[in-house]
Amino acid sequence: MSLFSDKFFKSNETIFPLSDTVALPSHQNIGWTQHRADALIGLVAMAWGSSYLLMKVGLGAIPPFSLIALRFLIAFFAVSLLFREKIKQTTPRTLLRGSILGLFLFGLFAFLIHGMQTTSTSNAGFLTSTTVVLVPVFHALITRRLPNRPIVIGTLLTMTGIGFMTLQQSMTLHSGDVLCLTGAVVYAFHILLTADFTKKEDGLLLGIWQLGFAGLYGLICTMLFETPTLPAAPSQWMAVLGLALICSAFGFVAQPMAQKYTTPEHTGLLFSLEPLFSALFAFLFLQETLTAKGYFGAALMMAGVLVASASPEKKAAQTAQN
Repeated sequence: MSLFSDKFFKSNETIFPLSDTVALPSHQNIGWTQHRADALIGLVAMAWGSSYLLMKVGLGAIPPFSLIALRFLIAFFAVSLLFREKIKQTTPRTLLRGSILGLFLFGLFAFLIHGMQTTSTSNAGFLTSTTVVLVPVFHALITRRLPNRPIVIGTLLTMTGIGFMTLQQSMTLHSGDVLCLTGAVVYAFHILLTADFTKKEDGLLLGIWQLGFAGLYGLICTMLFETPTLPAAPSQWMAVLGLALICSAFGFVAQPMAQKYTTPEHTGLLFSLEPLFSALFAFLFLQETLTAKGYFGAALMMAGVLVASASPEKKAAQTAQN
């Protein structure tokens, strides 16, 4: 069953309460709440947490832009085939906004992958996770409205937890650190733009086209700056397909669909669970364990997300528009 099918969202009401439901356009008459949207974004964070395991398994020999191109082009064609009828509803405005989101998505991974070549994994994880702080800060500047207290407390707890969990040595800003931090800034704007665009466009179509454009930008850069490279071993192909179908096709299509019904602050905080899921997968499949400091950080992160999720601020239920 497709994760995007109507049945996926018609879950038992004891799990996803149907208060404050929102009517989706035309044939997609699915009840959405902020709790449902937050749950789906949590699943996206889990999918993205698995990407570190997949990259460790099979992507060491693939150049950065080639990896981006393969990951997102495979994801785009897979999702386009799955939603071939839906994609016929694409308008020039949808393409334009999808190309913008795709550019920011490409920028995130371009900065992150190149940055990780010259900095430690701990530094990269911590710096990229500053998106959790950047989203509410940028959102507050744009809307000229301060985040409410639970969001502020949740953000501080989560960022402190990320520090305990990932920062294993003193941090000094090398070139790789600057690139990862730049990627976090790009990612924060991607989240904010997605929140804005999904008010005016179909979230599913935006998610599909951002994959295609991110892959196209990666392919262009591959041709300009690299020698195109394909995976050499079956394990590498399995890793690429996992990244494409689970982390990209599911993750970056589900994100704009769900983000339409929650706040940018909640989105950023829930995505901060990504390193927690990454550590969990590493423990289950690679027998890697956390230090006592790491477990304490994980607990702080969970506390931060729970505090922010208890915020009385709810996104007003609106009728989705194509």
